[in-house]
Amino acid sequence: MATPARAALTGMGVAVPSRVMTNADFEKFLDTSDEWITQRTGIKERHMASEGETTASLAIDAARIALEQAGVKPVDLDLIICATVSPEMPFPATACFVQNALEATNVPAFDISAACSGFIYGLAIADQFIRTGMYKRILVVGVDVLSRFADFEDRRSCILFGDAAGAAVFEPANDSTKGILYNVLHADGSGWDYIHVPAGGTREPTSQETLDQRKHYVKMRGRDVYRFAVEKMQWLLGDCMEKFNFPMEKVYINIDRYGNTSGASIPLAMVEAQQKGLIGPGSTLLLVAFGAGLTWAGSVLRL
Repeated sequence: MATPARAALTGMGVAVPSRVMTNADFEKFLDTSDEWITQRTGIKERHMASEGETTASLAIDAARIALEQAGVKPVDLDLIICATVSPEMPFPATACFVQNALEATNVPAFDISAACSGFIYGLAIADQFIRTGMYKRILVVGVDVLSRFADFEDRRSCILFGDAAGAAVFEPANDSTKGILYNVLHADGSGWDYIHVPAGGTREPTSQETLDQRKHYVKMRGRDVYRFAVEKMQWLLGDCMEKFNFPMEKVYINIDRYGNTSGASIPLAMVEAQQKGLIGPGSTLLLVAFGAGLTWAGSVLRL
């Protein structure tokens, strides 16, 4: 019996709003400073969606670039997965807006919600569909517009988030040395309140009271999030690096220019690293993420 083909990355694209918000901009309306933000987060600026820019519009722009790079027509896709916690609407799925805009008629499309870990969760799902032979060409989009859910009266959390979309096309590897080599996914729902948006669902439906109490914005237990994230990221790095002997000095960092873009963080970093010539054919990538849920995930991918 032939070994199932791994999922290989054949095209990527990103979409980032042009509007930039610097730490100095926050100083104008919050009791904060560039020094305070930089020391605690490493962030200097982030991109924010302007009027008319939405989760779906960014996802669509990134998807078109990825498809063009892969040489895949939208109608030839077998599946569209969109990883987001800031959807276009509560329903239908943001992936359906992407499918419609691309004119990928009849292609199945669905969303997944794993916050910052979403892109890796989507990548792992795509890998399984390709390994089983059910689908051959899959579009995975990680996208979030968290600025629409940020509480700009809370200096501890609103400074963290930026908006972006990153898309990737996966197809069966035509080389046995390439493709997704390893995936690991985890979650711990007992930490749901570490980072969450309380209202807007069935637990606390939208009402004037929830609006007045600002319950439709991101709430964070910052120190708890930090401790848990450090623990899990260390575990992920150790788990993946132990299997693939990955050196720490090759970590790519761009949080200073984008902030936390949640589901878009990993594909955004991958595209930048590729554009700078830091990665290319033959490179082995270690992808790790931690997010609300609480979720954490890792993947090892050879280009």
